[in-house]
Amino acid sequence: MIEFCCEFMEYHANFKCDIHENPYDCPDKIVIFNEKSNDYGIIIHDGGSSIIEINFCPWCGDKL
Repeated sequence: MIEFCCEFMEYHANFKCDIHENPYDCPDKIVIFNEKSNDYGIIIHDGGSSIIEINFCPWCGDKL
């Protein structure tokens, strides 16, 4: 089980939308976590599947 730095990161990394199957289509999905590479990213909602990789939590500032 993955430990998250704060409750906000845990919520957003684990958020599952009931309407959109693809997380890149959901405007409420902000953060995506790649378990294979252990990387976090902020989704760019421009119709594609781009992300901006982040190394620190946007809410608490801890290193990810």
